[in-house]
Amino acid sequence: MLLASLSSTNFNSEDDEPRLAGSVMMPLPTHIVAGDLTKEEREFWEQPDGEGYKPCLDFSIGYRRKSAKISKEKKRFLVVVASGGLNQQRNQIVDAVVMARILEAALVVPVLQVNAIWEDESEFSDIFDVKHFKRTLQADVRVVSSLPSTHLMSRQSIENQLPYNISPLWIRARFFKQLNEVGVLVLKGLDSKLSKNLPPDLQKLRCKVAFHALRFAAPIQDLGNRLARRMWIEGPYIALHLRLEKDVWVRTGCLTGLGSEYDETIAKIRQSQPEYLTAKLNMTHVQRRLAGLCPLNALEIARFLKALRVPGSARVYIAGGEPFGGPRALQPLAAEFPNLVTKERLAQEAELSPYLNRSSALAAVDYIVSLNSNVFVPSHGGNMGRALQGHRAYVGHRKYIKPNKRAMIQFFEDSSISDAEFGIIIRKLHNRAQGQPEPRNNKRDRDVTAYPVPECMCKHRSGIY
Repeated sequence: MLLASLSSTNFNSEDDEPRLAGSVMMPLPTHIVAGDLTKEEREFWEQPDGEGYKPCLDFSIGYRRKSAKISKEKKRFLVVVASGGLNQQRNQIVDAVVMARILEAALVVPVLQVNAIWEDESEFSDIFDVKHFKRTLQADVRVVSSLPSTHLMSRQSIENQLPYNISPLWIRARFFKQLNEVGVLVLKGLDSKLSKNLPPDLQKLRCKVAFHALRFAAPIQDLGNRLARRMWIEGPYIALHLRLEKDVWVRTGCLTGLGSEYDETIAKIRQSQPEYLTAKLNMTHVQRRLAGLCPLNALEIARFLKALRVPGSARVYIAGGEPFGGPRALQPLAAEFPNLVTKERLAQEAELSPYLNRSSALAAVDYIVSLNSNVFVPSHGGNMGRALQGHRAYVGHRKYIKPNKRAMIQFFEDSSISDAEFGIIIRKLHNRAQGQPEPRNNKRDRDVTAYPVPECMCKHRSGIY
């Protein structure tokens, strides 16, 4: 039904433009769960009710009228430098397209800044399909591979001190005249600066970029699909995004749960690089944990999954980088769920070798395998968790369980609670938070690419325009 709704219409039948249906990255179908499972285990694999919500990117007549001029712009050019890891860069690319539309400027294919932590020097074309990106957005903004020769010597204005929550009105007032005069605007430090609350057409454009235009480059997409099929062919599986890397412990100011030796190592790094600490500086590690600001470690994730009645035989795909502490960090989880799989174990010899020093490509592979899972669980939220939350909603409300750390962490500490009582508490806390449609307008400052209902998904419509 979803595929039918996605393929029902074009942007405009008179234009040589791609069908949106063919551009969305669709996962493999969910499994019909059978076998020797209890009622509770069977319920765990069941998918949520999508309540009839389907993608509907129906841009207004006014938006489409302006598109004819904006999509042919040749005088004003926006250059955006995207920083951070893969999913942080994705967010900035989405907002770059929207800002180009607001400024009625052509967008130069975004520049990916070398990541200071992972030292990944990948360019946009190494990670994403540039031709597809341009073609999918050709009705919205003009995307070019580089600045034309007429603009290369322009007095380029570089802006890297944007305030938070900037609106379309602020953007035009600040940059439009300047862009008209100079012809080129370079933006850095765009991360999460654009307002989450935009006019409906611009929210739909965000979804169009995130779910349709940003398709991974063919070699990465092919590898991710192969690994996903290897997981899928064996039956339903969980994708677990574990945030146990060294830099995560440094940035969050939390204890690793691996013992004093490991915590002292992290503390020394944090003292030498205090700029990486992102949690509130006036909080102790205990306060951070109780506030839900710390990743769940392997022991806590194991207890969480057991409380949700995940079968011990379930296959669990571990997405994420190398955990700090190596195999020891995963031991409590492996003890309860021995069928742990990583991309390194799943891949055949030499399949991952082209990407060993390219963290963004490896994160893209994790993204693809996680999108295809029956259930996705992030241990610490973050950009990948939010991206997959929205993507899984957009392609049919695939089950997504976000641990309510702030509410449940106190019960991890209470040794007087039995396992049975603990399970009841955890299931009650997460009864609704399992992928059912969550309207973004319930909390206005949410990102529409994480909560696509209702701006990008609606009921009783034929599908995407």
